[in-house]
Amino acid sequence: MLALPPGLDPDLLRSFVLIAEGASVTRAAQRVGRTQSAVSMQMRRLEEMLGQPLLVRGARGFSLTPHGAWLLDRARPWLSMHDEMLANFRTPEIAGLIRLGTPDDYVLLWLPEILARFAEAHPAVELEVICAPSNELLERMERGELDLSLYSAGNEREPRAGLTLWRGPLQWVGSVAHAVHRQRPLKLSLAQPSCVWRTAATTALDAAGVPWRLTYSSSAQMGTHAVVLAGLAITVGLAAPLPPGLRMLDAADGLPALPEFEIALARASESSSARALERHIVEGFRHEPGGLPNGA
Repeated sequence: MLALPPGLDPDLLRSFVLIAEGASVTRAAQRVGRTQSAVSMQMRRLEEMLGQPLLVRGARGFSLTPHGAWLLDRARPWLSMHDEMLANFRTPEIAGLIRLGTPDDYVLLWLPEILARFAEAHPAVELEVICAPSNELLERMERGELDLSLYSAGNEREPRAGLTLWRGPLQWVGSVAHAVHRQRPLKLSLAQPSCVWRTAATTALDAAGVPWRLTYSSSAQMGTHAVVLAGLAITVGLAAPLPPGLRMLDAADGLPALPEFEIALARASESSSARALERHIVEGFRHEPGGLPNGA
């Protein structure tokens, strides 16, 4: 999967990826510390080596040719592996404890693969993962109890230096075996009042004139799912694989559309281990559907 034509210079590939992701030679040149003419020359050299055009200039910047799209898909993981190998040999071994906070909604969906890669690259690091609602996690960061934390953007305690990783829509979630979503007032199972998902759900229902009643509250998604599985309420969640017995609900089920929301990352520690984990998390989300390039 990672095989590329022999003799390719990683610097050429890096400039190509940056242009492809930002549609701009200017921004790519700034990132790699070269002049625009030098980066343009790199692209001409790369296209000559491969014998195919890779980029096409348009009114809104550069776009990829079919050959360019093919190369981009393979250059990204190749460069990631290249940088990881160099980092392992060129930098002092990273060690120590990192305290990572995350809402439980994100743990099984995104973190296993990210944490596995991080552990492989930095085996001397001890990682402590704390699951809690976003508001509580950000409070703990303010008290110095966490080094990094994922959180739902839009939170009232959101830090200014937060980095947006992912953007996507919220979805209504109901039971496969029950039609509680047809009842009025609509019964809801949601998180605490400070939860941005709860605010999005109730705001959408109010705007659509749908009467609702909060019947169950849980700080963990497993708790809200249990209530929904029992046919006692509906809830909101991500457009992701659901536990058996649950399904996504939409306008055909008489429910209003929910807004998009963002997942963000905040880092409170300047340690090399925390910075390394931050890089792994950003890289992991960047390759996910809905992930934003370079955490932009």
